[in-house]
Amino acid sequence: MSNPTTRRFFLGAATALAATRVWGANDKVNVAIVGIGGRGTTHLNNYSKMDSAHVVGLCDVNQAARETANATLLKNTGEKAKEYEDMRAMFEDKNVQAVSIATPNHWHALATIWACQAGKDVYCEKPACYNIHEGLRMIEVAHETNRMVQIGSQHRSTPFKIKGMEALHGGIIGKVYMAKGLCFKRRVSIGHKEDSPIPAGVNWDLFLGPAPLRAFNELRFKYNWHWFWDTGNGDIGNQGVHEMGIARWGLGDPSWPKTAVAAGGKYGPVDDQETPNTLLASYDYGDRELVFEVRGLVTGAEGSVQARPANAPAGLPGSPLAVTIGNLFYGTEGWMSMNDGGYQIYKGESNELIAEEKPEKGVDGTRLHMENFLSAVRSRNYSELHDGIENASLSAGLCHLANISYRSGHKLALEAGPKFTGDVAANKLISREVYRKPYVV
Repeated sequence: MSNPTTRRFFLGAATALAATRVWGANDKVNVAIVGIGGRGTTHLNNYSKMDSAHVVGLCDVNQAARETANATLLKNTGEKAKEYEDMRAMFEDKNVQAVSIATPNHWHALATIWACQAGKDVYCEKPACYNIHEGLRMIEVAHETNRMVQIGSQHRSTPFKIKGMEALHGGIIGKVYMAKGLCFKRRVSIGHKEDSPIPAGVNWDLFLGPAPLRAFNELRFKYNWHWFWDTGNGDIGNQGVHEMGIARWGLGDPSWPKTAVAAGGKYGPVDDQETPNTLLASYDYGDRELVFEVRGLVTGAEGSVQARPANAPAGLPGSPLAVTIGNLFYGTEGWMSMNDGGYQIYKGESNELIAEEKPEKGVDGTRLHMENFLSAVRSRNYSELHDGIENASLSAGLCHLANISYRSGHKLALEAGPKFTGDVAANKLISREVYRKPYVV
């Protein structure tokens, strides 16, 4: 495999040319997709059905995934796209104008950086980054190359959630003193598997990329890579980063907290999972706090109203809240619940229901978020992005702070950088100790 620096796709001229292009309002953007598993297939189905996009490239380390994706594209559009095993070859293709990244977490930063340096705009799945260092580097490169970098936090483009946040920021429950994110997503045991030969058609070296070189293991491959520290961030950096981003949104998208602390464990099943399945984190912002909880085991909901409010609209069940994955916001005058089923706002000591909203039928937040990205690609106006890399990396950063506190076993005090005051062990977890060449961030 050739070194990326010798392949010469980090060309300033390519970046400058792409940045100066004048786009028409109806121009289609040539999009290539990197990583075509479950989420990548969602990317493919969305872009291939948009009038504003043209899918011209499909990249995956797994030949079978590429072939399946092209069959889907053919069904959706009547045409196929060029296939790539190595994303670097795809980034060299001048026909590709934007890339949509749905790789495992440990590839998000490097794929984004390489794409930006090759003059491509980037839509990248959450979390924005695998660790804090990578998020900071992504911001630098996006600025240096004048690229649009949108992170796949589709709640930021979901109409009813935008409306709810406008009400929250307008003071409907007074001053918000706490935002709480809940990720009570049931995760069954992954069991145990021995290492095995690399499956035919899989480039395992490319899959590992920046991660340490290990023998192939099925549990470290499709989806379950989330539960190993080499490649994933546990559920707080998987499902949880969505709710973390919404919690920050409710607080007005603050920067780094003063302190962060998390505790939990890997309870219940005895298997090969490394990341905790139970985690409770708290972040101090001085005049308010953010609390986040992960439970992968059997659990109940939180925040439910026990009695049906006297003024409740007809048809509203006695306990409208069943929050297992979502957010709770507490203010000086009331509280609010938000999840994918809608939001409810309660006021005063009597928990009077004063407002609620449900999702509009047929509205796809992911598609709206991708359309927002493509609109910014054409306008070249970074401020149009609903969740650009600067903000999204902070949401991911809070997930990383929780994992760093959990792994180091103590509370973190933050200083500019961000770094941790007098904490050598925690500071080592801001980045990888070693990046495997040539996959260096």
